[in-house]
Amino acid sequence: MKDLSNTKTLRPDKIWSRDFVLICLANFFIFLGFQMTLPTLPLFVKELGGSDQMIGVIVGSFTFTALIFRPYAGHALETKGRRFVYMLGIGIFVISLGSFAFITTMTLLILMRMTQGIGFGLASTATGTIATDLIPPSRRGEGMGYFGLSGNIALALGPTLGLALVGNISFKSLFLICAATGVAAFFLASLVRYKKVEQSPNKAATLKFDIFEKTAIQPALLLFFITFTFGGIASFLPLYAAEKGVPGIEGYFLVYALFLMISRLFAGKIYDQKGHVAVFLPGTVLIFGAMLLLSWLPSTSIMLIAAAIYGLGFGSVQPALQAWAVDQAPSNRKGMANATFFSFFDLGVGLGAIIFGQIAFMFDYSVIYLTAAGSVIISMVIYIFLLVKARQRSSMSDV
Repeated sequence: MKDLSNTKTLRPDKIWSRDFVLICLANFFIFLGFQMTLPTLPLFVKELGGSDQMIGVIVGSFTFTALIFRPYAGHALETKGRRFVYMLGIGIFVISLGSFAFITTMTLLILMRMTQGIGFGLASTATGTIATDLIPPSRRGEGMGYFGLSGNIALALGPTLGLALVGNISFKSLFLICAATGVAAFFLASLVRYKKVEQSPNKAATLKFDIFEKTAIQPALLLFFITFTFGGIASFLPLYAAEKGVPGIEGYFLVYALFLMISRLFAGKIYDQKGHVAVFLPGTVLIFGAMLLLSWLPSTSIMLIAAAIYGLGFGSVQPALQAWAVDQAPSNRKGMANATFFSFFDLGVGLGAIIFGQIAFMFDYSVIYLTAAGSVIISMVIYIFLLVKARQRSSMSDV
């Protein structure tokens, strides 16, 4: 007769703990403030007299600064602890975002945007690692999908709320409201019980400062070519839609976020059961299609269709690649794996914004999205190459 005394151990590991809920809420509020500035900052730059090229520089300065500080964040997560890095990052982010309310020159805006990048680089690297600590390894893909929902809900509300507010209040008031959401994130983060630093048995390796986790390079490289597309959307889609006389840009961000959330409900489970093979190529095909539709952009309906398929594609690919990056890393290198992953995220967005700024200046906004579609094709080719090489190595080891 089967022993039923240990049936509890047969149930899936629990994802929704007290600390997981708190970190999701903190992540929501910091991303809400960030997303409210996503479509409004280019408008603020225009008000200050900036050009399309300057918009690209300001977006790029943020992401490149975040990129530079992510290796430090990854190292500090394993040496100084999760709480120190996360709280420091949120604090810097809030102060810099609030300072936007008092900026009147482009030079100062670039400087504080770079400072904001430091805070965001520290906080976003830390929060992904903290979530990884709290999610059972057997359900990491699913758990990271749920964690991603907190940022996705902020994405659903933030751009729409930001654009609605900026039509009725000053930029100063908008930026102070955004900073207030960061204060809420700081309070919630202070309540989380963080994992203690896990010391490596090799003290020399712990003290050594490196800039990436080699096991995370492959998924991070694929992510780079995907997030390259995001630089064009975040920086120029509101201006592109206005130029073509296509109304409803607020709806784009809302639909994108809603379908991003829908993808989180199933893509993570597919990754846990079948691996990245079942998620990556279908997701990138959707992203490619979205870029082609945006390059065309004849109407609001096409823009919303592009938003839906981009949300499904990006929402499937990003958490799968992140789970892949973390799964391969040693237990005392999870923080650095997340740092490597998000460094490539930042690099893609930053280079995309800067390059697309030049394209907008030299050609036309539509060329931005054709170029972005080419970037997606590159990611697919690299993935297929890596997949073939991995299977060749597997077949050789079986001989």
